[in-house]
Amino acid sequence: MTGHDDIDMLAAEYVLGTLEVDERAEAAQRRKHDSNLDAQILAWEARLAPLCNEIQDVAPGPDLLERIERRIAVLETEKDASESSTTQLLGLHRRLRFWRWSTAFASAAALALAIVLVVPFDSTPPQPPFVAVFSQNDQQPAFMLAVDLDNRRLNVQPVTAEPLPDRTYQLWIKSAELGPDPRSVGVLNDDLSLDADALRDYDPDLLKQATFGISIEPPGGSPTGQPTGPAIHGYLYPTDQRGRSQHL
Repeated sequence: MTGHDDIDMLAAEYVLGTLEVDERAEAAQRRKHDSNLDAQILAWEARLAPLCNEIQDVAPGPDLLERIERRIAVLETEKDASESSTTQLLGLHRRLRFWRWSTAFASAAALALAIVLVVPFDSTPPQPPFVAVFSQNDQQPAFMLAVDLDNRRLNVQPVTAEPLPDRTYQLWIKSAELGPDPRSVGVLNDDLSLDADALRDYDPDLLKQATFGISIEPPGGSPTGQPTGPAIHGYLYPTDQRGRSQHL
């Protein structure tokens, strides 16, 4: 991985909010004197900014703060609290402080991204989803692909891409284990979605190191079994530090 790739990945994780606290603080300091890192962070912010327009603001319920405080009070009165309860209590305290002091500064982009990645899956997977971003050069992303590796389920989300007249989008996967040629994952539907189980026959370790591509094809998909039109590519990256990608 080149130094440019390292900086690009650091910038992406900084914007996505997936860095650990100390790593984020270090990156925030570094960008002050590293113009390349600062430029990459600004570029990632510009790429993900369109997500802010995809959802409406949702106000928290009027009783949320009261319920948090009640829960803290209950935990504080339990004399024989277990270690897990203590951890939960500290977490609730931190959330309460965040609620009181930081609500006005919540990031709409981060919220939109969380909805894109989490809502489509039936339950929270043991390991975090992996994400690929498809963009042409430095343009804003056309698509985002989230993959739940444990259940081998995917979710394709258009960002700036729109349906094309008399054309379709087709998702491809390429890996040395699958041979020299890309293999079709599926043709996107009219609403630019794809069957969530389209990756069910692939091993998670293969998915981690594979290259994904989305090409523009005739209606119904490629007539040759291989990409025939322009394509954009992406790799899967973990959304937090618990996951590991072969591209890191």
